[in-house]
Amino acid sequence: MSTTDEAFEPTRVVLIRHGESKVTVRRVIGGPRTCNGLSELGVAQAERLRDRIAGDPVAADVLYSSAYPRARETAAIIAPALGLDVEVHPGFGEHDPGPDCDGLHFDEFVDRFGMPDWESDPFSVTFHGGETVAEFDLRVGTAFSDVRRRHLGRTIWIVCHGGVVDRVLRTVLRAPRTGAFELHTTNTSLTELVQVQPDRWRLVRYNDAAHLAGLPAESPRMSDG
Repeated sequence: MSTTDEAFEPTRVVLIRHGESKVTVRRVIGGPRTCNGLSELGVAQAERLRDRIAGDPVAADVLYSSAYPRARETAAIIAPALGLDVEVHPGFGEHDPGPDCDGLHFDEFVDRFGMPDWESDPFSVTFHGGETVAEFDLRVGTAFSDVRRRHLGRTIWIVCHGGVVDRVLRTVLRAPRTGAFELHTTNTSLTELVQVQPDRWRLVRYNDAAHLAGLPAESPRMSDG
């Protein structure tokens, strides 16, 4: 066994998708410019997660959040149960639709630009004026690598987005960058990974949302933007 192997300490990462957002209820593309936080149900989901953590204490050394209001609000709600302050990391933000599409009602977006294709060419335009899938993938991967290196051997909690969970899982499991499978990550669910070797990760759990039992799956969608 090498000296490097002997010194290796497993790093654990817990990814949490934010609670339901107001933009989701309104069917609006809510990027970093127009996101306005959690819906009433989203707050209840985050409170359920907080209570679950408080009732069953878990290891946590650092708590990160995306810069989006819906993620920061979720992180702020659960932070007291973890006994941690929230550190905002913009690299964990959702796929940025750019200024031309941010805030558009989804139906208006489709009328103008057509249904986006996230599954074929990662370098093609999905949001006019926004990030390509490749750019989004690079940003999230860089942020994840940076945070992991800063906290080797620790337990890292990250409040982020469904797209970010997808990007991280594709990276650590060495899966195709686009296509091949589809993830549907539930609001405030827990996805847990542990780095068991320097070049190998184990998926401990995905989409654990047991704390949401009894809550509606989603709020009624509003028809206007």
